[in-house]
Amino acid sequence: MIVDTNVSLSRWPFRRLPADEPAKLVSTLRNRGVEQAWAGSFDGILHKDIAGVNSRLAADCRKYGNGMLLPFGSVNPKLPDWREDLRRCHEQHHMPGIRLHPNYHGYDLKDPVFAELLEAAAARRLIVQLAWCMEDERTQHPLVRVPNVELSPLPEVLRRLPALRVQILNWKTARGDEARRLASAGQVYSDFAMTENPGGIARLLKTVPLERVLFGSNFPLFYFESALLKVREAGLTSTEEQAVSRQNARRLLGPAS
Repeated sequence: MIVDTNVSLSRWPFRRLPADEPAKLVSTLRNRGVEQAWAGSFDGILHKDIAGVNSRLAADCRKYGNGMLLPFGSVNPKLPDWREDLRRCHEQHHMPGIRLHPNYHGYDLKDPVFAELLEAAAARRLIVQLAWCMEDERTQHPLVRVPNVELSPLPEVLRRLPALRVQILNWKTARGDEARRLASAGQVYSDFAMTENPGGIARLLKTVPLERVLFGSNFPLFYFESALLKVREAGLTSTEEQAVSRQNARRLLGPAS
């Protein structure tokens, strides 16, 4: 069984996707052996009514997931009500974490408000998912060119927040030294949705500890089968495959998962 830590509900703004209806998304995931999926919302990328985005996300997870979908709400710290959005995610919707899109929301990781947001999330013991990108820059709409998030300021922030749990989504960990700096700075996890070429997970495990790697497909924007094939061709032992596919995510989420 699989815990997919990187799926999204609602509609991708730039094209229709094969499973962008929640019922179809859940059916597809169940048929592929997914027992739990951590779901953000595509609406959180460009919409300004973040409270509405998160309310719809929580409602859809309840309606369609039957306990399978765990909502991760959007927070945009450049909007005036971001603290209230964070509070609602935690207290009203009982979400285990939040999902951030710094590049789409117009801030970098040196911005003081980013550190303030992480401190507030840590105080609430929320997991923070930080999307490094959503798609390859070559496939982006020509009027919406969004650079990847520059992660180099992140270790300094994390060293001040040792209890904070951060997952980097869709990260191409091409530079081993950067991956090692992040891993040593705090509780940093990553998925492999954007890990390319044969043997990608095996190479990833040379720089990132096994317990910090989580199954993440970026479905339905990416094909779910791609993530499955990356695990199958990685040459992992049965114990390692179980850790990556399920156990690491369960441990990160905590005993209530």
